[in-house]
Amino acid sequence: MNSVLVTGGAGFLGSHLCDRLIEQGKNVICVDNFFTGNKRNIAHLIGHPRFEVIRHDIVHPIYLEVNEIYNLACPASPVAYQYNPIKTIKTSTVGMVNVLGLAKRCRAKVLHASTSEVYGDPNVHPQVEEYWGNVNPLGPRSCYDEGKRIAESLCVNYHHAHNVPIRIVRIFNTYGPRMDPNDGRVISNFINQALRGEPITIYGDGQQTRSFCYVDDLISGFLKMMEQEETTGPVNIGNPVENTMLELAEAVLQNVDSDSKLAYEPLPQDDPKQRCPDITKAKTILKWEPRVSLQEGLGKTVEYYRQLMNQESA
Repeated sequence: MNSVLVTGGAGFLGSHLCDRLIEQGKNVICVDNFFTGNKRNIAHLIGHPRFEVIRHDIVHPIYLEVNEIYNLACPASPVAYQYNPIKTIKTSTVGMVNVLGLAKRCRAKVLHASTSEVYGDPNVHPQVEEYWGNVNPLGPRSCYDEGKRIAESLCVNYHHAHNVPIRIVRIFNTYGPRMDPNDGRVISNFINQALRGEPITIYGDGQQTRSFCYVDDLISGFLKMMEQEETTGPVNIGNPVENTMLELAEAVLQNVDSDSKLAYEPLPQDDPKQRCPDITKAKTILKWEPRVSLQEGLGKTVEYYRQLMNQESA
């Protein structure tokens, strides 16, 4: 039996990954401490004969028998990872050591979900995997940025020292249903403000850019990365189409059919001015590129948040 462990499996990305793995006929063990994960994300899987959920924090060792591990355990939004920065660092260091130790014992393949945040506020645009980044190691985002950089180093060193088969993907801004409406990310903020008729908060002049990848596309990239044998990575997984924050706000307002106005606030410290992946490796090695347009993805995400608001007000 092919058993797959998904750490952070009750989170936004983890729950979608669990769905796809179940569809593939895999036996899935979801491990989550439910700090940012949510039971509603996996409620539909509870009782499935090939799905198991364990409440556990990977900062503490866990002993399982698995063939593959997808390591998604770590709060990913600034609101969440700055809430307890020391715990965030420990998840990416102590937790990563525990995951790799488990993989070493089981001879399991590990896919580690890293992040575009390892590039910091980049001086190279678009960002290629060979770029070492421009990260402030002492700033408010460093608990996440530097933790993820250390996690990548741990993966590579376990691979070289113990022959642990690893795959590293660097995730660029991803959105879609099950994204926590209160996580402070730009798409969730904009959609919820528009749905409530509140002003849309624009930081700085709104000309900073991000590239937005719909969750279904991202998960397809994960699966292709795990299956291939050509590279350990890192490989960028994201959408190479850039949008300014003003363009995103306009797209959200159109999707919601809202007349919310724009409200400008100062730019947060160390907030990147540009963020866009070079996905040449993903295209050539994985034969992967995003397929869902921003308008289509926003439509599905807006509908999800509408349903959440209706449930809360019922």
